[in-house]
Amino acid sequence: MAENKYEEELAKLVLGEVSELVVEKGDFFLFREAWREHPDRDKIVGEAFLYGKIIYRFKS
Repeated sequence: MAENKYEEELAKLVLGEVSELVVEKGDFFLFREAWREHPDRDKIVGEAFLYGKIIYRFKS
């Protein structure tokens, strides 16, 4: 199985390499798979916007 692109994006978010992660409606379930397996998922908080766009930020 191919690696989920959001695994690397979540790692960058947690390490502070990026300040936010934008997930569009069509990518939500792919993102969710990576998020559910992440050990710090309770600190990764999303803010929903119109048309299914979600911006996730890491809250330490």
